[in-house]
Amino acid sequence: MRGRRKPPAGPLPQRDGIDAVRVRLPEDPEGRWASVGAYLAGRFGGAIGAVRVAAMLDAGRFVGADGTAVRGGEPYTAGRSLWFHRDFAAEEPVPFPVGVVYRDAHLVIADKPHFLATTPRGRHITETAVARLRRELGVPALQPAHRLDRLTAGLVLFVVRPEERGAYQTLFRDRLVRKEYEAVAPYDPELALPRTVRSLIVKERGVLAAREEPGEPNSESRVELVERRGGLGRYRLLPATGRTHQLRVHMNALGVPIVGDPLYPVVEPEGAEFPEDFSRPLQLLARVLEFTDPVSGEPRRFESGLRLSAWPEG
Repeated sequence: MRGRRKPPAGPLPQRDGIDAVRVRLPEDPEGRWASVGAYLAGRFGGAIGAVRVAAMLDAGRFVGADGTAVRGGEPYTAGRSLWFHRDFAAEEPVPFPVGVVYRDAHLVIADKPHFLATTPRGRHITETAVARLRRELGVPALQPAHRLDRLTAGLVLFVVRPEERGAYQTLFRDRLVRKEYEAVAPYDPELALPRTVRSLIVKERGVLAAREEPGEPNSESRVELVERRGGLGRYRLLPATGRTHQLRVHMNALGVPIVGDPLYPVVEPEGAEFPEDFSRPLQLLARVLEFTDPVSGEPRRFESGLRLSAWPEG
């Protein structure tokens, strides 16, 4: 079986830590597109309008492999690659820094704050951990080996060299990384802990909250109570699998939803008309990553320097 061909390197530098978009002109056996401009208007006109596409062409925003601006009237050539930078909507800055726990020629172990997405998605593009770290560290090739939920704080492993990313991603895929989380949630004296929770978690595209259904479990979490203060408990959570919102779903199912969770048990409204309340972070922290380094063979253990605000030290 032939491997997928690596896409050509783009001629445009990153902007705000975000790569330019590559557009490959598809085959056109019916001759629908007489020019590059006709194709681009058809592809992007529905999203931003044909007038805007034409203005971007006139401004030299689309370039070819040699970095030269492409004009709309150029003949259509199937297989040709073009690059351009998207226009980003204004984003509310997340007012917390991205910490760096460890850095070498292969890895960056970041301490991601609450509210910051790991990678660009939806409304969050430049205000993401990967974009910030590329800018701040001057490492444009930096890529995450896994993702941490936007509302969860803590450790994320980033890879410096693109050719090594697959080796680190495989660790997470094959469950060879020991992950330890910390959470603050209500204390229930009737809840017998420690225990292992297994369930079938279903997460539908476009639906904010995941749900549990009857059936063969696809998720597993170990839940331990570390200590209690009044009506709250501090919990150690050890996920054996990595389903979306898994720890939040399992804690909610036990009747002790994590403090500050806007989805479980009740979905709170979100969107531009509901500004982010940075004073109420989800009390969930990815505290420990432990694994054998696939490049060096060394045992690795990293611990977050962050603390949950609902459980101050002292």
